Amino acid sequence: MNSIVTLTLNPTVDKSTTADQIVPDQKLRCAPPKFEPGGGGINVSRALRRLGSDSLAVFPVGGATGARLQELLTQEQIRQEAVPVSAHTRENFIVVDSTTRQQYRFGMPGYPLEADGQQQVLEALQGIPANPEFLVISGSLPPGVEPEFLIQVVRAAKARGIKVVADTSGPALLRILEEGIFLVKPNAGELSRMAGVEELDNEAVGSAAQALVRDGKCEIVVVSLGPQGACIVTRDLTDHVPAPAVKKRSTVGAGDSMVAGLVHGLATGLSLRETVRLGVACGTAATMNPGTELFRKEDVDKLYRWLLQSMPAAAA
Repeated sequence: MNSIVTLTLNPTVDKSTTADQIVPDQKLRCAPPKFEPGGGGINVSRALRRLGSDSLAVFPVGGATGARLQELLTQEQIRQEAVPVSAHTRENFIVVDSTTRQQYRFGMPGYPLEADGQQQVLEALQGIPANPEFLVISGSLPPGVEPEFLIQVVRAAKARGIKVVADTSGPALLRILEEGIFLVKPNAGELSRMAGVEELDNEAVGSAAQALVRDGKCEIVVVSLGPQGACIVTRDLTDHVPAPAVKKRSTVGAGDSMVAGLVHGLATGLSLRETVRLGVACGTAATMNPGTELFRKEDVDKLYRWLLQSMPAAAA
C-alpha cells in the first residue's frame, strides 16, 4: 500500500566534491565526485526510508541525468514512479573548500516542463491504485510550471481523501494554502512574508501560524526556525521545540529531513508533540553530516531521545 507518496517536480542529481583553497582564475584540483539523488520530495522519500517508512516517489525524468537519477534511487531501494518527459533532468553542483570547510552550492533552474509533461505527472498521481494517506509536495517548480498546476494536484488529492503536506515557497505556497491543506512547513522568513511583515519574533511566529489555521488554510503548521528549532501550531496546540546543540557541517537536506520526520511520526501514530520533536531531531541530525548527505539514523535516535527527555512533564 502506498501510504506516503512524494511529488518532486524539479528533481536533480547532486554532484559534490571538495577542493583545496577555492580561488578565482586557477585550475582547481577536485576530489572524485559523489552523485546523489536530489530534489525536495525525493529527499523526503530517501529520509523516510532511513526512518523505516516506505514511500513512493513520483517525479518527471528525462535524458542521461534522469537515467542516472533512477539508478541512484534504485540503489537506495526507493520505490519510484518516474514519468518520462522530453525535458532533461537537471544537475546541481556542490563544492566544499577543504581548508575552510566553506560550502559553495550551485543550483540549476532545470529545463522547462511543458504542458504535456505536466499532464503526464498528474495522470501518474491519479493512477496510483490505493489511496495514500499522505501526499508530500516538496521542492521548487521547474520553468514552465505555474502554481495553478499544484492546485490541480491538491484538489485531486483532497477529492480522494489524501492529506496534503506542502514544503515549497513563494507564489506556489500561497496558492496551495488557498485550497486548504493538512500540513505546511514554512521557515520563519516565508511565514513573515505571508503575514506581510519584515520579521517575526518567537511570539509573533505563533500568532502568524495560528492565523493560517484559523483561516482554514491548513490544519497543522510547523515553522522551521533553523538553529532555534521549530514551532508546531494547530487549533489546540502551540509548542516550541529548541534544536539540540550539535556541530553543524552542512544544512543541505535539513528541511527535507524535518519533513520526513514529521510525516513518519504522523504515519506511525506519534502524538503531535512527539512528531515535531522527531522532525527537529531529523533536521538537526542532517546538519551533522558534510556535503549533501542526509542524516544517520543513530544520530536521529540519540537526538530524539534527548528531546523527549527534555519535554516538559505536563506535555509528555
